[in-house]
Amino acid sequence: MPNPFDVLAALIRADGSPILAVAARSLASAGVPVFPCLPGGKRPLTRRGFLDASNEAAQVAAWWSRTPNANIGIPTGAASGVVVVDVDVHGPTDGRAAWNRAADAGLVNGAGLLVHTPTGGTHAYFPATPGTEQRSWQAAAAGIDFRGDGGYIIAPPSQRTIDDNARRYRVADITAHAVSPVDAGRLRDFLDPRPAAPGRSSGCSMAVDAERLAAWVAERGEGERNRSLFWAACRLAENGTSPGDALDALGAAAHSAGLSDREITTTVRSAYRATQPAAEAQRHSRARSEDRWCSRTDSPSSAASGRAGL
Repeated sequence: MPNPFDVLAALIRADGSPILAVAARSLASAGVPVFPCLPGGKRPLTRRGFLDASNEAAQVAAWWSRTPNANIGIPTGAASGVVVVDVDVHGPTDGRAAWNRAADAGLVNGAGLLVHTPTGGTHAYFPATPGTEQRSWQAAAAGIDFRGDGGYIIAPPSQRTIDDNARRYRVADITAHAVSPVDAGRLRDFLDPRPAAPGRSSGCSMAVDAERLAAWVAERGEGERNRSLFWAACRLAENGTSPGDALDALGAAAHSAGLSDREITTTVRSAYRATQPAAEAQRHSRARSEDRWCSRTDSPSSAASGRAGL
């Protein structure tokens, strides 16, 4: 994994270059893997996207010779040594309030670099945690995305075309305090706590829990809807809800979040297929324990020892 402090220093140097091809080569020469994205946009221009990222000078030079104005993409997580908390400010979404709450709670105070985005948001760069996978996630309702393993970010001095105007990603602040990793799991739980799984009890309390899960699914944004529906369906499956009842409980909420009927049915079925083997294993384990207990208590030696104690 690249040294995250070398990566942050390379980003600061690249920010000072007005030429994207020069900035891309500068990042690569510092060991930062990069890949080209659509000029003025975010879509990768390579076949496998961030999986094609490279810090080989010849490859990077070839990419930007073909598309000199290509934006610079950097894979996040272990591939680059940095993870990014993306504070979105776009349309009705404003993640700054959620960021401030997280900052007050001490969850995002280790950022080493702040980059202003063309839409008015902020990318906060943190060192990745060595030996720990931190997958990307989205908390759409809070206006916060986390870009870790399995994700990428557009780096300065890239540009976005907004309302026919080109606006640049630019380094806004270099923090003076101690730089430290961010606990992505704690941050997500703080910003977007998952509802408690339903209990084993039946009746009204079960219905209320299912309603909470459905309300949570309905609030999911694009990029997290399928995963959230899968998680909620797994919780219902683990607690004995039939697949049909799970579809009834979660279907309308998932549909309002933007999923099609086919996606909803497929995701719920997948959740039940994934959950049933574990539940079956637990049932078999309990049955084996009961069999062992019965064999011990019913054996002649057990009976004899029982009589001896009378």
